This record gives sequence, C-alpha cells and structure tokens, in this order.
Amino acid sequence: MKKSNIRSIKARTWIQIFFFGLIALISINHTLVENGVGIPFLSTASLHALCPFGGVVSLYQYLTVGTFVQKIHESSFVLMGLVLFLGVLFGPVFCGWICPLGTIQEWIGKIGKKIFKQRYNHAIPYRIDRVLRYLRYAVLAWVVYMTAHTGVLVFSNIDPYYSLFNFWTGEAAIGGLIILGITLLGSLFVERPWCKYACPYGALLGLTNLIRIFSIRRKESTCIQCKLCTQHCPMNIQVDTSKTVRNHQCISCLECTSEASCPVPATVDLSLGGK
Repeated sequence: MKKSNIRSIKARTWIQIFFFGLIALISINHTLVENGVGIPFLSTASLHALCPFGGVVSLYQYLTVGTFVQKIHESSFVLMGLVLFLGVLFGPVFCGWICPLGTIQEWIGKIGKKIFKQRYNHAIPYRIDRVLRYLRYAVLAWVVYMTAHTGVLVFSNIDPYYSLFNFWTGEAAIGGLIILGITLLGSLFVERPWCKYACPYGALLGLTNLIRIFSIRRKESTCIQCKLCTQHCPMNIQVDTSKTVRNHQCISCLECTSEASCPVPATVDLSLGGK
C-alpha cells in the first residue's frame, strides 16, 4: 500500500479523535463555567448549541413563529447548513468522520471484532435487519413532529449523544442514559447500531446519498469480485454489486475504497458524478 494511501486512511481516525476530544472538552468546560471556573480558550456553549440536529427540529418553529425551540441557538442553524452542504458534496461525512457518538460505537466495535471475528456485525438476520434500517426514519418523523407540536426539545430526554458527554453531571435524562447503555453494549455485536437503526439525524443525512456530487464508485472493468469492499463496509452495504453507492445507509467512511480495503488501485474510489 502506498504511503499516501496510508496517510489518507489515518486521516479519518485523527479527525474522529480530534472532534471527540473537542466536544468532550467543551462539555467539561461548560460545567466548569457554571461552577465559576473555566478554560479560557474553549467555548462555553452547551452541547445543544453545538448540535446541527437542533437546527432541524427547530426549523418549523423558527419559520412560523420566528423563535428557537428551547435550548437551541443560532449556532445550530449555522452547523445544520454546513453539514447539509457537506452532505450534498460528499454524503454523510458528518456521520462517518465527525459525530462523537458514531466514533465511540466504532471504537467499541473494534473490541467486538476481536471477540466475535467473522460473526461480528452479522448478529441480526437479514430479513429483520432490512426492516429495522427504516426505523430511524420513523424516529426522525416523530422527533420533528413532537418538537414542532410542543415547542420543546423532546429528543433531549432520550438523546444518547447528550448523555455520552453529560452522564457525570446529573443533567442527562434516565431515558438517554438507558439508550446510551444499550447503544454501547450493542456496539459489541453490531457495527454502529444507533447509526443504523435509530439515529434521526443520520436518517436525514442518509438522503444526501441520493443527490451527492462526489460518490463512491466501483469500476467494473478492474473489479476482481473479491468482495472485500462489502466485507469491510460497517453499514453492510453490498458495494461489490454496485456501480455507484447510493445506499441511504452509507456514511462516507471510505472503508470500502481502494485506499482502505480494495486490493486493486483506482477500482473503488470517491469521484465526481456517477449514476
């Protein structure tokens, strides 16, 4: 493997570590500031202000009333726009490269892979799995409707992302802690279970795979049908049978590409266009 490819593979890991550490520090700093101390160069914002999904659930109230849902700030709208822009360009890179909850599921999954080896990420039968994949769209519809109807950030009571960085402060709701525990435990058996089956923001960003400008494409003329691209896909997408990956579950992690899994150079790559 070329050194440039090795650097490219490691880049995602370092970006994940950076954002996980950044969000953790900001969360800690928010608590410190409430107690009269703080880290000067860090933001004092709450996690709600740093979550782009807050802009999504607050959009209806902002357009109809001109105000934000409780706990949501202007920053959520800015982040929402930025993430959607990146999604149109490259797909759900937020999910695969930035989201700390996705990252910790992936890290725990590495333990699961060592324990269960080839059985890992195949714990749920396909006929059940393919139905569960659409559950997150039901969650998205419920969260958006309830937030618009009540004007309250209802998702905060079950949000595992918020609980992940606030379980030690006493601010996390019991429901969120329970779902976080189930998510982390499930990550030992299934790769990114929250992302696959329940994440409402992942559901929304998944739709950008249908219109993204840069897509993951498989060159059929050089493909040797080794199926390594499919085997290494954390979202269980059948990359080896696709010319262009448009699956709504793709998180743009690039683990299927020739820079990571495919043994043939320039066979599975992120490139412009594609049907």
